[in-house]
Amino acid sequence: MPAYDFKCKVCSEVFEVTRSASDDSDVPCPACGGETKRVFHPVGVHFKGTGFHNTDYRKSGTKTAEPPAPKTESCEAAGTKPACDGCPAASD
Repeated sequence: MPAYDFKCKVCSEVFEVTRSASDDSDVPCPACGGETKRVFHPVGVHFKGTGFHNTDYRKSGTKTAEPPAPKTESCEAAGTKPACDGCPAASD
């Protein structure tokens, strides 16, 4: 059975009670018999494995950016194709 912490509203005594999770009956303070309230504590969470970082969500086909190719002579000068109007090499 789990153990729960309770704090007395009258004398501020904090104590632990082991009882069933479905038991919701009132628990009197063992020191003064006053009304108590259950104390909740934060739970530590550890994310282990894949899927917890932004690089784990990257698509499998995604490539990193490649640096631009160095500027070479125009296609027309190289003799491969006639230069086109939009070609940056043709503007030289």
